[in-house]
Amino acid sequence: MATARHNYELKIKCKNQLAKTEDPVEKLRLQCLSRGSSGIKGLGRVFKIMDDDGNRSLDFKEFSKGLRDYGLFVEPQETKELFERFDCDHSGSISFDEFLLALRPPMSRRRKDLIALAFRKLDKTGDGVVTVEDLKGVYNATQHPKFKSGEWSEERVFQEFLKTFDDQNNPDNKITHEEFVNYYAGVSASIDKDSYFDLMMRNAWKI
Repeated sequence: MATARHNYELKIKCKNQLAKTEDPVEKLRLQCLSRGSSGIKGLGRVFKIMDDDGNRSLDFKEFSKGLRDYGLFVEPQETKELFERFDCDHSGSISFDEFLLALRPPMSRRRKDLIALAFRKLDKTGDGVVTVEDLKGVYNATQHPKFKSGEWSEERVFQEFLKTFDDQNNPDNKITHEEFVNYYAGVSASIDKDSYFDLMMRNAWKI
């Protein structure tokens, strides 16, 4: 999990870099990450909600509205430039999977492998989606302070855990592989050394 300190450091780092960059993609990435580790994942959720026909693509109008709805400030000219950069086949629509992939901060192969390993451990049913049922037996809820104090039931601990990855405005108590990677790409951006990221992931997921 991203600690409060990691999120704070990430926000400061991104806000400082934002003042120096001219590239529209980098600007958007930094705006998302200045909201913390879940920033890019949150934008993915907004696009997903707007994708009424489920084809995982957006036209220019939907793309502009998604950025606005998420509260990102992008100049109209930059929005157009961003859209055109990702509309490779000039079809008038972009794949938001490809867009989010490009928006993720770069990660080493080692980090990507650790994230994949952690997700596989969580996804006990192997269907690419983690639910409360998957968490049972993998995540030890009885060690949570609020379970120990009697404030929360085991079920509540699991649900609160899923909220870390979920969209607060549209929670579904599920984590897809894509959301898990987007979340940890944000966490990764706040950690400079691979060795520290490795240690954090292995401790968090016992891998």
